This record gives sequence, structure tokens and C-alpha cells, in this order.
Amino acid sequence: MNPDALLESTRGVVTWLLHAFEVPVLVYFLVINTSYLLLILMAAGGFVAHLRRLEHAGREETVSSQLAPGVSLLVPAYNEAAGIVPSVQAMLALRYPRHEIVVIDDGSTDDTFERLREAFDLVRVDRELPRDVPVKARVIDVWVPRDGRTRLVAVRKENSGKTDALNVGINAASEPLVAMVDADSLLDPDALLTVAKPFADDPIRTVATGGVVRAANGCTVVAGRIVEIRTPRQWLPRVQIVEYLRAFLLGRTGWSRMGALILISGAFGLFRRDVLVEVQGLDTDSIGEDFELVMRIHRHMRRAKRDYRVEFVSEPVSWTEVPANLTVLRSQRRRWHRGLWEVLWKYRGMVLNPRYGRIGMIALPWYWVFELLAPALELAGIVLVPLGLALGLVNVRFALLFVLVAYGYAIVVTLAAMAVEELSFHKYPRWRDLGATLLASVAENLGYRQLTAWWRVEGWWAGLRRGTHVWGTMTRQGFAGADGGQQ
Repeated sequence: MNPDALLESTRGVVTWLLHAFEVPVLVYFLVINTSYLLLILMAAGGFVAHLRRLEHAGREETVSSQLAPGVSLLVPAYNEAAGIVPSVQAMLALRYPRHEIVVIDDGSTDDTFERLREAFDLVRVDRELPRDVPVKARVIDVWVPRDGRTRLVAVRKENSGKTDALNVGINAASEPLVAMVDADSLLDPDALLTVAKPFADDPIRTVATGGVVRAANGCTVVAGRIVEIRTPRQWLPRVQIVEYLRAFLLGRTGWSRMGALILISGAFGLFRRDVLVEVQGLDTDSIGEDFELVMRIHRHMRRAKRDYRVEFVSEPVSWTEVPANLTVLRSQRRRWHRGLWEVLWKYRGMVLNPRYGRIGMIALPWYWVFELLAPALELAGIVLVPLGLALGLVNVRFALLFVLVAYGYAIVVTLAAMAVEELSFHKYPRWRDLGATLLASVAENLGYRQLTAWWRVEGWWAGLRRGTHVWGTMTRQGFAGADGGQQ
């Protein structure tokens, strides 16, 4: 084919695609950004009501109450020797009347367990764990502190992955509520008090609650606690701070207000143990095990026609280190989107099914259209609009309109999210940090969004091909201590 014929053929294809998709794509970005804005406004209303109730919340009474439901914190650990002791110490010191820490050593090849044994004077006990939920790996032994007072249980097992380790932890838990916490997560001192409050207020209907996950990069940590909140120096973690605020704080608060929350982060979630047993724990074959668990709970409760609540609590905070380089970030986003696809496909029968209420009629269709398809449509727009301009098929007015709707409106939505968060919680006290996050909300749209869209499509494609799950390795830089060193 000669060059002129090839050019003419390309023009014909691009012309057809632009005529077919230009209006739908503009409408799509208009609707997705408007839906985010509505979720943010709903979250803002929830924050106002929450702050009004805060002084009457009875938090101090809860600390001393023996009627508060007990909590077992499950901490799966694989090669966490560097931070496992301060992490467990901080969790033991959380303000709550009755809680235990269950560390599940998932066949670590370093000295994770030895450091725990030495720090807490652990002794082996002859304890047979129940098989309330199925597990794959063999439990080796169970250890507890010699003093008989420290509420810590260490379970050693053969390596089988984080999800199976959590199922072992469910079997080992002795309290009615179970919190799932990453070994490298840092919890605010009052985190358990607030995330457990819905269970105390409505113990029959509440089956699960989720707390906020924030980026800890740049913060100062002492003895496993955040003592000074600052933004990191690198722009990559700064942009993720903006993402986490918009999605994990405001987005999920909005869904919770609608009674349609379908995702609780695996980094910090609280569940009724009896319900976890009913649904047989976490799915070890799912790469999006936290999402899959909440969906299975919804399906189980709806099919049983039981009145229940899954709630997001905006105040308790779990801090985690976010990826600081592109390699780790790519692995994470591919995994997240693949997990999203696999769970949505598994529960496709719930979509637009009135039997599942707002979950089936609102939340799941939204996730299919505006979470799963979003990166593919964004990449299509990024390719077609410049190509149409180059071939003279798109006028400058349309190109500007696309940029304004897809990116300008997104920046406005993000700035609105930042304003709501700042007015409600004011976590970043320095003007410099606030300015950095505002700049990051703009920088997010200049390369970062396009990269993550491509990685998410890669993850979706890997799921479609049913390739081998690859979790990747999270390279951690550690947190700054009060003396400027790393912890």
C-alpha cells in the first residue's frame, strides 16, 4: 500500500472512531467527574454530622467500659523483622478496653519470629486452633508471653500467602470482632475506639466497618506512632496522598452514606468474627481479597434476607507507606485493577439485580462503568484527540473541550476534595504541606494519570488472559524518626 493510500485509510478509521466516540467520551468524563463531586458533597455532609456528634461520642467512657466488644487485631507477617516489634508494641498500646494482637508468621525466612519471642518473652503453648474457616497451610505452633498478662498470640505457620495467614488468624482470634491490619501499618491511638463504635451502637446489624488509610511518607514516627504529619519531598508519593484522600476518605464516605459501600481496604477493616465464619473467611485464590470478602458478605446477607450495615468511619486512621518509585507503583496498580476485574466478573450476577438493593442497582454498575472501564476510555481519548488534530479531523475547540472536561473538571473535583478534608480534619498543619498537596492535585493530571491508566489496562489484560498472579515486592524506605533517622 502506498503512503497516500495508507494515510487516507488512517484518516477514514480515525474519522469513524471520532464520530462514533467523541460525544460519548465527553459525556462519560462529564458524568464520572460529576459523580465523584456528588460523592464528595455527600461525604462533606457526613463529616459535618460526625463533627457535631464528636463531643457527645462518649469516647472516654468507651475506654473504661467493660461492655465494649472485644477486638482481635490480625497481623500477617512475612519477613517483617525490621519493624515487627515496634509495630506490635504500638498496637498493644492502643486505647481500647479489651483487645488482643494475633501475629501470624507466614513462614518468614528472616528472624521475624525470633525478635518477637525475645521482645515479649514468648513461650510455646499446647493449643489446637479451631478450623472454623478453611486454611491451606499447616500451623506449626502457637506462642504467648510468659507473663500471662500481655494479650499477644504468635502463630507460626508454613508459608502460603497473606490471605491464608489471615484465615489462620480468624481461627486463632478469641474476640467477637476481628480487625485486619498490615504489619507495617501505623494506627492512630484512638483508631479502634472509633472504628468499633458502630458495632457498639448497633451490634445486631453492623457486620463490617472500614477506616481511613493515609500515606505516611514524610511523616515522623516514634515508637510506632505518627508524631508529626508532613508531606514527603518526592512528588510521586505526594500525588498518591491526593489520590488516597479523594478515593479512600471522601469516595468511600460518600458510598457509606448511600448505604452502598462495597470495598473496605485490607490495610484496616473491622469485621464480626461470626460473619467471617459464616462466609468461610477470605478467598485465597482472589488477588483482590479485601474487595471479594466485602462482596461475599453483601451477597450472603442479602440472600439470607438479613438487615445489616457495612459502614465506613472517616476518623480512625491507618497510616501506610505508599510506593516511592514507578516500578513498585506499576506492580501495585496492575494488581489492584486485575483484582477489581476478577471480583466484578465473579459477582456479575448481582449487577442490576433488584434482589441486592443499592449494591446491585447502583454501586456495582458504577464500578463497572467508572472504575473498570475508565482507564481504557481515557487512553482512547488521549490517542484519538491528538491524532485527530494531527490529521485535521478535530478542531481546536473540541480538543480544548475534551481537556477541560476530562482534566480541568477532574482538577476542580480534587481541589473540592482537598478543601472538604482540610476544613473537616486539618491533618496537615503547615501551609507548606497544604500548598504541596494542592500542587500535587494539578500535577496528578500531567503524566501520572496517563501512566496509571496504562498500568491498569495492563492489569485488566492480565486478568483476561488468566495469567499467573504476581504480587511484586513493596520496597520500603522506612519512616523518619524524631532524630531524623529511619525507623
